[in-house]
Amino acid sequence: MIFVLGGTSDSLAISDWLTEKKQAFILSVATDYGETLAKQHAENVFCGRLSKEEMLLKWHATKVHLVIDATHPFATIVSETAMEACEEADIPYIRFERTSEQTDNTYLVADIEEACAVAMKLGKRIFLTTGSKNLPEFVAGLNNRHIIARILPVSDVIRSAEELGLVADQIIGMKGPFTKEANRTQLEMTGADVLITKESGKQGGFQEKLAAAAELNIPVIVIRRKKLNYPIEINHLSELPEILTQLEVY
Repeated sequence: MIFVLGGTSDSLAISDWLTEKKQAFILSVATDYGETLAKQHAENVFCGRLSKEEMLLKWHATKVHLVIDATHPFATIVSETAMEACEEADIPYIRFERTSEQTDNTYLVADIEEACAVAMKLGKRIFLTTGSKNLPEFVAGLNNRHIIARILPVSDVIRSAEELGLVADQIIGMKGPFTKEANRTQLEMTGADVLITKESGKQGGFQEKLAAAAELNIPVIVIRRKKLNYPIEINHLSELPEILTQLEVY
């Protein structure tokens, strides 16, 4: 059994490939929304957050012999936990890591605190495309700035944004990925003068955000991903067959 740590479009593509190759696997996601999407691509879906001990118990119970980590580039805690569990259980670990893309007109920062500090100097209407998980930190760090948060159109997510004090004209409830044109339209409609995003790679629509902002001469603040030391790392689905062959899985 292969255990796929998901929650990204990459994990869904991997699931489709494993299904096509008749490989038995479990697709693991952390949210109800992720579970809804996952069930369209995998027969066996697990929804929930796992500690290292819980991972080990589940892997033992389901006879997992390989872990493919296709979580979001910023889900480093999950990746670190999975690597520790794999090492303890002597299970091969493969990290699917999106390739990074950057262009001009960007300010590279290490974390949310630095992103907020830079944004405070650059503008007054801040367009956030960083999701909802860290929204409280941005609200606290961008004091007296008009925040526009683009988040998933899920009731719990919208409610959490409202509880932070955001009102209707500060919330865009939409699911990506977004084209350059869609990004540009939203930036223009909201009057944003700064864009904050995460370094998410091609599948995260990173390039489309940069292109839209560049056309409008809007500065982009990019929160860089934390780089982990993965035992095995691949960047494209086409690399997976060779790795599985080497591991005598495929």
